[in-house]
Amino acid sequence: MTNDVTRDWLGDPEAQPDPVRAARQSGKPALPKRFYKEAGIAKAEDGYRLVLDGRPAHTPARRRLAVPQAALAEALAQEWGAQGEFIDPARMPLTRLVNSAIDGVANRREAVVDDLAAYAGTDLVVYRAGDPARLVVAQAAAWDPVLDWAHESLGARFMLSEGVMHVAQPQESLAAIRRAVEAVESPTALAGLHSMTTLTGSVLIALAVLHGRLTPQEGWAAAHVDETFQAEVWGRDEEAQARLAGRRTEFEAAARVAALSA
Repeated sequence: MTNDVTRDWLGDPEAQPDPVRAARQSGKPALPKRFYKEAGIAKAEDGYRLVLDGRPAHTPARRRLAVPQAALAEALAQEWGAQGEFIDPARMPLTRLVNSAIDGVANRREAVVDDLAAYAGTDLVVYRAGDPARLVVAQAAAWDPVLDWAHESLGARFMLSEGVMHVAQPQESLAAIRRAVEAVESPTALAGLHSMTTLTGSVLIALAVLHGRLTPQEGWAAAHVDETFQAEVWGRDEEAQARLAGRRTEFEAAARVAALSA
């Protein structure tokens, strides 16, 4: 690897990290050129490693890019294999999320669990519109099944609020959601759950996707009932839609990482 941008992003086991150089390079529009011909996986003591022309790839923190699940490793290899003349991180959501899991989540598990559990106190799906009637119906259709599932499967019952007035949730329900988050043992699955939650504002929707109660597409649609309604009433804003499309790609990638981490 001779390209400085690639070395700082992927990692080079023979070099020391240079965060200043990495920060400066990250602001440049030029993307690193593809430096490998083939991407694949190799079995090793730490699971399945991503290899580029037979050489182990690394995370930005210089850790080996390896996961326990062969299917997830294959998905990473496919993502790398799909790159063209240049390596575009924007088109590699799986790799970015797995890097985050290896470099951050694995060593900060308790903090990540705390952050996720906190969302239950102000979850998107409990704050409902009082009008217009069509939006009220749409929110109920999308969010009531999520609350029913949380009650039946996780033992968590939530109180609803109209508008943005804060409503305190039962402590036993908050504890039940925390237990559900703590039960996610894989760092990559936890990273996927965290990404889905922060992208939607709902740990309940994210958990429903993680457990297969909702498909990723259904989860994204449920989290954006309000935006869909506003677009139907006022028309679609192309710039806003483009931003949403990018976030949806990240959400679906997070759901895929979580699913492949099982």
